[in-house]
Amino acid sequence: MSRTKSSKKKKNKNDLKQFNRDLIGSLIVVVGILWMISLFSFQMGIIGSLLRGTSFFLMGFGAYFFPIGLIAVGLIFILDRFDNREMEKALLIIALYLTLLIFLDGKNMDVVGFIDRIRAANFHSLDHKGGGFLGAILGYLIYSLFGKGAYLIVASSFIISSLLLFDKNIKVLIKDIDLRGKIKKDEGDKEPKKKRVKKAKAMLDKAKSNKEASKKEVRIVDYNSSEKKNEKENPIEEEIIIRSPKTENISYTLPPLSLLKSYDNKKDDSEKKEIINNAKLIEETMKNFGIEATITQINRGPTITCYELSPSPGIKLSRIVSLADNIAMSLATSDIRIEAPIPGKSAVGIEVPNRVKDSVSLKEMLLSDEYLNIDSNLPLVLGKDVSGKPIVSSIDKMPHLLIAGATGSGKSVCINTIIMSIIYKSSPEEVRLILIDPKVVELSIYNDIPHLLIPVVTDPKKASFALNWAVDEMEKRYKLFAQNSVRDMKSYNEKQRAKNEETLPSIVIIIDELADLMMVAAQEIEDYICRLAQMARAAGIYLIIATQRPSVDVITGTIKANVPSRISFAVSSQVDSRTILDMAGAEKLLGRGDMLFYPSFYSKPLRVQGAFVSDSEVESVVNFLKTNNESDYDEEIIDVVQNSAELKTDFNDELLPEAIKMVVEEGQASISLLQRRLRIGYARAARLIDEMEARGIVGGFEGSKPRKVLITEEDLEEEFD
Repeated sequence: MSRTKSSKKKKNKNDLKQFNRDLIGSLIVVVGILWMISLFSFQMGIIGSLLRGTSFFLMGFGAYFFPIGLIAVGLIFILDRFDNREMEKALLIIALYLTLLIFLDGKNMDVVGFIDRIRAANFHSLDHKGGGFLGAILGYLIYSLFGKGAYLIVASSFIISSLLLFDKNIKVLIKDIDLRGKIKKDEGDKEPKKKRVKKAKAMLDKAKSNKEASKKEVRIVDYNSSEKKNEKENPIEEEIIIRSPKTENISYTLPPLSLLKSYDNKKDDSEKKEIINNAKLIEETMKNFGIEATITQINRGPTITCYELSPSPGIKLSRIVSLADNIAMSLATSDIRIEAPIPGKSAVGIEVPNRVKDSVSLKEMLLSDEYLNIDSNLPLVLGKDVSGKPIVSSIDKMPHLLIAGATGSGKSVCINTIIMSIIYKSSPEEVRLILIDPKVVELSIYNDIPHLLIPVVTDPKKASFALNWAVDEMEKRYKLFAQNSVRDMKSYNEKQRAKNEETLPSIVIIIDELADLMMVAAQEIEDYICRLAQMARAAGIYLIIATQRPSVDVITGTIKANVPSRISFAVSSQVDSRTILDMAGAEKLLGRGDMLFYPSFYSKPLRVQGAFVSDSEVESVVNFLKTNNESDYDEEIIDVVQNSAELKTDFNDELLPEAIKMVVEEGQASISLLQRRLRIGYARAARLIDEMEARGIVGGFEGSKPRKVLITEEDLEEEFD
């Protein structure tokens, strides 16, 4: 209760103080207006005549400026509601006015003697000229003290008073001004824009702030500007020519770009005003929390706008980062992301979602110079960054990529974009694909395209056999490299081309949902992925792994350690973001293709708006490839994957054939039976039973009952024959 009463008293006291200021200011303005009228009119009665005569006697020609000064002082008292320094500004106006009177009395500077000086001033006052009685007294005093130096003193006083009153920037540090209290200046900043005098606010604070804001030159870089469009537009739309050494013998027809769509992003003129207004709000928010900072550049991207904030020296970046929620509230927007600092710049990036979001088409990306000029047959088309620059990398630089994000965030579209960028750049003789899609519906559309080594693998159990084949292929290639005394596939292919012999293609293995595979055979999948990630780069085999469940039981520590490059789409929590990127940030993404690209050769993640390709576009390209090119599956690999029982395993126990014959003859199988008959330990007997179960020879565990034998003696003879 006591606090409430004290706050009410304080509020009433402040209201009374404001009322008094308004009253004083209004009276001063009225007096100034009446005074001005009396100087020009003879109909103001006795008071008007007295004011007119006294004004011209005391101030000469300066009498015309006195009412203007009075009105200005009154307006300061009325309009400066957020400042308590009205008197200082009033004193500045008075100082400026007295300096003006001394200037006007300059004609009498050479008059010697005080009395003669007064007479000369009075003579000029009759004609409404000079500085009047006050100008004569002040001029005589200064001239007596400084002699000819009085001119410099008066000029300096006039300039300084003007600068302080109108809040202008100065390059000389001003230390002591005897007005009413000393005004301190910024001494630490070397930039002219930072050397501002800490003083009372100028008149009409809102009008002044708008004026200053209009004078600031903030560079706005719009990726969608007409200049950029003219530079980027290329007449090549019919065909992209691939550089393949073997395309002379193999006919491969590239799909035309006309199968892909372009998006016309409408430009909204009101958005530019909104961007400038947001920049002002960000600066004001920083100032409210005691942080001096200015917006130096604004980059408008497809979905977000990045405001480059340059803080004053000595400002901790952690203070700016901690204000993310306050800035979001000031801008009335969803979560913003702060990048502190921007790599390569002495600025902090504040990324704010656009009100109108633009689409980035795959066709636009395939026509970009970055894609057309890339020196790799494994291009990785992603999208555009916050400044609208196309982001195109290469898979062989990654060399393996982990993609993660929540459902609907854009993973499947990203995988389609990657596959399409390879199809439009490389022939099947350069790049072959193995697609593993446990979800069945995502990648099955690519069946029968010429780049596939085998049909899309949709059975999680068979996926491990496909990965096992890749490990075997890697080992075969290394033996081939050793025989030819080369270190990697690139050197081997160069040697083969010199001999006009067959080269090896790169192999890209794309797994669309790792979580489904880990549920079926976690240990095997993890082992194969880690083996490939550690050694397969030189052999020309690359992994792209996607998952919508970025948890530690799916993206294990071993997988993370061996797959260095990451792409994170929007996730639900900061924990998921740390699982993917080892840092927070992905939880603030907007979804629909908004991603953080973090390859192994970047020091910080790069925010990218992913290129969009629709299902109908993918279907059109795939149908074109099927119509104009023949599929080229490797039957040997298909046999290995399909007939999983015949796949080689690491189990090489010499007792296995004997154990199989024994259980078939007995008609039942158990661990204790093998222990007794073969005189082996429990662990070895258990491994033999597990291997026979994996080969489909015996059935599963049924409690205390013996396992059923699933093959007959005739089947056994056929298998061993």
